[in-house]
Amino acid sequence: MRAVRCARLAAIPLPNPKKNTVTQFTDFGLAAPILKALAQAGYVTPTPIQAQAIPPAMQGKDLCGIAQTGTGKTASFALPILHRLASEAPAKHAPRRGCRVLVLAPTRELASQIADSFKEYGQFLKLTTTVVFGGVTIGRQERALANGVDVLVATPGRLLDLIDRRSLTLDGVEYLVLDEADQMLDLGFIHALKRIVKLLPAQRQSLFFSATMPKNIAGLADQYLKNPVQVAVTPVATTAERVDQKVVFVPTGSKQALLGTILRDASIDRVLVFTRTKHGADRVVRGLERDGIGSAAIHGNKSQPQRERALAAFRAGTCRVLVATDIAARGIDVEGVSHVVNFDLPNVPEAYVHRIGRTARAGADGLAISFCNDEERAYLRDIERLTRQKVPVMAIPEGFVPPSREEAAQAVAEAERDRRQPGPRGQRPGGGRGQQPGQRQGQPGGNRQGQPRHGAGRPQEHREPRAHEPRAHDGRGGQDVRGGPQEGRQARPQGQGRPQGQPRPQGGPRPDGNRQQRPAGGGNRDGRAIGWLDRAPR
Repeated sequence: MRAVRCARLAAIPLPNPKKNTVTQFTDFGLAAPILKALAQAGYVTPTPIQAQAIPPAMQGKDLCGIAQTGTGKTASFALPILHRLASEAPAKHAPRRGCRVLVLAPTRELASQIADSFKEYGQFLKLTTTVVFGGVTIGRQERALANGVDVLVATPGRLLDLIDRRSLTLDGVEYLVLDEADQMLDLGFIHALKRIVKLLPAQRQSLFFSATMPKNIAGLADQYLKNPVQVAVTPVATTAERVDQKVVFVPTGSKQALLGTILRDASIDRVLVFTRTKHGADRVVRGLERDGIGSAAIHGNKSQPQRERALAAFRAGTCRVLVATDIAARGIDVEGVSHVVNFDLPNVPEAYVHRIGRTARAGADGLAISFCNDEERAYLRDIERLTRQKVPVMAIPEGFVPPSREEAAQAVAEAERDRRQPGPRGQRPGGGRGQQPGQRQGQPGGNRQGQPRHGAGRPQEHREPRAHEPRAHDGRGGQDVRGGPQEGRQARPQGQGRPQGQPRPQGGPRPDGNRQQRPAGGGNRDGRAIGWLDRAPR
């Protein structure tokens, strides 16, 4: 096991190893200011994951914790870290433009929630906590980090932005936490994580927590943990026991009408509706508005203020229905969610566990209803295989009026169009502005001509030209990328091209003298280099 700083460990009171069971938070031996904050928040009895994870974490051991959603994993790593920071003698200070505790989360909402928990548990400690994520002004975050912070909660993209701008260094990190570790170690974040880990000191304590941990992801976790303590209070990918799960087999064109029928029930207090795509979430909101049901959408295309307002209204109860992509399925704790509706079944079975875990939290009951069409039956089989249980079939509720044939066909067409809508390649929630995780803004992500690959999102620098800007052409017959004739050139009339087999005259002006002379160097009038067009075969 990695050697731990002996001088610091000697000053930290450890829990009594003779105690096999922990029934109250006072049994851990936490610092008095932390116990005071827990008592004020109403924390008395720890959950199973907290009872098993806090003691070894207080001893400075690396740890990998697996537990169901809604079981208090945040407190499982926040409390021992705060205890170790509070018990140091003499007290240390965070390095300038650095941090002592680094917590990485996949989404902005989860990062904000973790930072709030650290502030709540450490409100009587002289420690500073800051959260950084994309979608907001980076200058304010740079000023907050200028003098150093004790606890930094971040999403990987914005963390690397700050490092690239030399506004943050990771030399002083003593504790690394990955929340929702399975997604952090997935292909979407692994490249950013590898770069971050290289900047961290080798001497540190690492804590990984998640609700699911597939075997291939667990193998990657072993590369970042040294002799970790394995804590798994439930089998991997087990759904919350208090969630009543149902599935309704319904055609794609009838999903919107079925959702409206279910949400007209006044007994449904607070509902989370999950869709597979961002455009699909907006489409569901528009459909609910036509039915007179107020709702809001939260996904990666929304700005950070829009996401915060929607989530705040949902928490406050002023918004009864929140439609979201999987951005909200990772660790967002909203009290009183009575129902979760999977408008689209996820194509990743682990996401189903996180989705339905948004209800039945803190000992409450909840109902998860999944809509399944013929194409999604394979997804349902994968989910049942992962969770090792059969999802009961629910009958169509009374009062359901199926849509007309035209309405159903239109709904199917819209769903197909949303499915084919190109999106950022490899994007994960919270990645920020559509760039690939680990990819800096302005870095091309397409092919050589700057056009996106099939199914890939367009990089920022290759956005669609606005009305007042010159249009770039793609070198195909004088047409610009939007299909019209280039500015300053006349379109060649159809059928009046150069006779087949006749070579182009060399050394003289072009036959169509009305074309403007190309600037030297092969650039066009708006400064883009297109010299390769002169050499391209016609």
